[in-house]
Amino acid sequence: MRPKIYITRKIPDEALALLKQECEINMWDEEETPVPREILKKEVENIDGLFCMLTDQIDQEIMEQAPRLKVISNMAVGYNNIDVADATEKGVMVTNTPGVLTDTTADLTFALLMSAGRRLMEASDYLRSGKWQSWSPMQLTGQDIHGSVLGIIGMGRIGQAVAKRANGFNMNVIYYNRSRKPDQEQRLGLIYRDLEQLLHESDYVVVLTPYNEETHHLIGEREIDMMKSTAVLINTSRGSIIDEQALYEALNDNKIWAAGLDVFEKEPIGLDNPLLSLSNVVTLPHIGSASIKTRTKMAKLAAKDLLKGLNEEKPVHLVNVELLN
Repeated sequence: MRPKIYITRKIPDEALALLKQECEINMWDEEETPVPREILKKEVENIDGLFCMLTDQIDQEIMEQAPRLKVISNMAVGYNNIDVADATEKGVMVTNTPGVLTDTTADLTFALLMSAGRRLMEASDYLRSGKWQSWSPMQLTGQDIHGSVLGIIGMGRIGQAVAKRANGFNMNVIYYNRSRKPDQEQRLGLIYRDLEQLLHESDYVVVLTPYNEETHHLIGEREIDMMKSTAVLINTSRGSIIDEQALYEALNDNKIWAAGLDVFEKEPIGLDNPLLSLSNVVTLPHIGSASIKTRTKMAKLAAKDLLKGLNEEKPVHLVNVELLN
């Protein structure tokens, strides 16, 4: 009997084909709208595997509705949308998709840095609204990128990839991480700083640390006050690492130069979010890994690990490895 799986969003055909070879599939066939929770609760009742997204809250209530569930495959690096502890208690494997999105997310991070520092979105809007009437020496001037100090908070795979790109712009890269990485310091020319030093010295601060209880609002009013008035804050990690209200107030009062945000505390954000009212903020709808090739790779990786788990093999990217100990 073929195992049954549920897919919470429309996925690339290549990944879907892998799953169809071995499984009976039901899928929420929408690209923009998440599966409603009541429908999800109903759909998981008789499934063996769940292919889900970061936007799906897979908590104890959902898992209690799925007594046959063996594997939850999350098409994302992060998995704070899943109650991993409860899954482990129930003997359910949880997988994620690290690695394949590193360079694509690093590209987007650097694009945000450049856009916010050089006021690219503001300049585009200026032109499109018909305000560009003449050239002026200080018109829409921004901050230099080359030769500036880049402070990276979180020196994981993506942090290292961003540092590599920064080297090409002759930036001076400092970093803060829970543990020092001497091998990367030597390879990438990094200098370690504690968090306060990093905030004081950086022209650009990039947040790339994982989200957990310790990093919730890691960057708040106190930390933002340590930054230069000309500094730019970039976040492509998780929205709740930054206190959005504190960031709004700092940007509105010109305490820092600008921000570039791909993630927010609550997603999707509404048009009433005050950050959207500011011209010195570049905002994106969580598209860090959104290249065609990378999203397809992520979906295929999630599909392959889901199949491994259903076949009682160890998934390549198993989050709760203690299940197999």
